[in-house]
Amino acid sequence: MHIETLAVHAGHHVDGATGAVAPPIHLSTTFERAADGSLPHGFLYARDDNPTRAALEEALAALEGGSAALAFASGSAATLALLQTLRPGDHVVAPSDAYYGTARLLREALGPWGLEASFVDMRDVDAVRAALRPATRLVWVETPSNPLIGVSDVAAIAEVAHVAGVRVAVDNTWATPVLTRPLALGADVVMHSTTKYLGGHGDVTGGALVTRDDDEAFARARTLQKIGGAVPSPFDCWLVLRGLRTLPLRMRAHSEHALRVARALRRHPAVHAVHYPGLDDDPGHAVAARQMAADGEARYGGMLSVRLRGGRDAALGTAARLRLFTRATSLGGPESLVEHRATVEGAHTRTPDDLLRVSVGLEHPDDLIADFEQALDGNTFVAA
Repeated sequence: MHIETLAVHAGHHVDGATGAVAPPIHLSTTFERAADGSLPHGFLYARDDNPTRAALEEALAALEGGSAALAFASGSAATLALLQTLRPGDHVVAPSDAYYGTARLLREALGPWGLEASFVDMRDVDAVRAALRPATRLVWVETPSNPLIGVSDVAAIAEVAHVAGVRVAVDNTWATPVLTRPLALGADVVMHSTTKYLGGHGDVTGGALVTRDDDEAFARARTLQKIGGAVPSPFDCWLVLRGLRTLPLRMRAHSEHALRVARALRRHPAVHAVHYPGLDDDPGHAVAARQMAADGEARYGGMLSVRLRGGRDAALGTAARLRLFTRATSLGGPESLVEHRATVEGAHTRTPDDLLRVSVGLEHPDDLIADFEQALDGNTFVAA
């Protein structure tokens, strides 16, 4: 089925008890056993499983083309569960331009536990190949990357990794299965922060893992989900399930609006650079045109980064003058957001201090462009 049809129907079933078309929210924390001690309905306790969570996991697996999915309380919880399926002494190859929360998990949480990590430029497949070791068990890919919007070739990385017997996980939060299907490109596991585009309304926190094969490694992740307990509430699951139904339409609008905003910003004299793979001269454009075309038409997502002449002061000043863009962390909702990423990440950031990360929302792009232009025109320097 087409992605639009899957988004509407996957995980949704008419309620047998009432005939309700919208799925119910099962808030119960526990479920009755039969007289013989068996579980006739398949559910035991809410940390282990829940009907609403099961519906969400069914939908996520269908959208990504996977065999199974696991829902978590956040994207970081999903990432941590996958990394904890590894063992002390194992090695992970990760992007140098990774989401800073992922890098912190690898360095601060799992480094002392004994997991080793190398950070490389994932746009360079040879760099990935060179970073592989006998102890490497996982290559973690994030594309487009956060916040420099770098594009990594999932198929090429998967080929290199699999030759060495290494699994590949892809953070597909920014692209979503509407734009990129990593499992079809050779990845083994996909991670999502469902907080972002999948939920789509800025009102729920969640994460997910989707696997191509429901194998022993994924069984370990399922065990960690149950015993670790970092699971979403039934209501949170219902909110993400609701958001999925409009995901294809929203992603197309986000992508169209972001491309128009990126083209306009690139022409402004106060702008030093715009990172957006939809621009013809972007370094990742060729790979993105092929990879971000899950439905046959290339679209490049709703995230871009803009670097300003005048450095940190110009970036912060521009953000302060924006009226339609809210200064806030996160992305993927209907409202446009802007963030000075270096400030958020703190002292150890690798993000340039002249950079603003922009989540382009569902407002009319002409209004967003006009807002950016009035904010940029307030800069007090003369561009070269």
